[in-house]
Amino acid sequence: MNLQSLKLIVCGTDTDVGKTIVSSFLVQGLKAVYWKPIQSGYEDGGDSHTVQQLLNLPPERILPERYKFKAAVSPHWAAEQENQLVESQNLKIPMIKEPLVIETAGGVMVPLTREYLQIDQLRKWMLPVLLVARTGLGTLNHTLLTIEALKKRNIPIIGIILNGPFHSDNPKTLKEVSGIDIVAQLPLMEQISSEVLSMQWREQKVSEKLEKLINHTNTC
Repeated sequence: MNLQSLKLIVCGTDTDVGKTIVSSFLVQGLKAVYWKPIQSGYEDGGDSHTVQQLLNLPPERILPERYKFKAAVSPHWAAEQENQLVESQNLKIPMIKEPLVIETAGGVMVPLTREYLQIDQLRKWMLPVLLVARTGLGTLNHTLLTIEALKKRNIPIIGIILNGPFHSDNPKTLKEVSGIDIVAQLPLMEQISSEVLSMQWREQKVSEKLEKLINHTNTC
């Protein structure tokens, strides 16, 4: 696997950690296609619309959701409110040649149904996961618990992207305790644009880091 054929999953350690911004960051940097299989809440057009508008992507760079629910709640409950059921067989990875960034609906233990968790779907996909985490208080516990759950199921983790104000110790501690690399740290940005994200990608040498981590993951 290389960056030209990379397919990865963006998963957060908590609610509102910035998965969609990080997904945009990756879609632009990798020249990838974006896919949000399950969307809960779409008053503003949903995350697909956010990514498309932020990056000014052509329609072919955004794949349609398999499930799209009105309520901005956990997918299992959002589906129930519309008399629907999320079914794993409808969540097969799209067969495309381009790099693919898949953004999950919530964290790894979010229920997709009352018997089927997101982490069950991640285990079925078995694609590398890139975790999005906060920088500040609480991130050590949330992130390490998420990593432990993924490792227990042998789901590959490609790295962590931290989102938020600079912290002098948490990145170091996360790396030392988990053994998972920090791929990038996105600071608070007054205005988020494709230009700002592109600058962060270049300055933090994300392509080089991902290439190295992919090669390491392939040999493990």
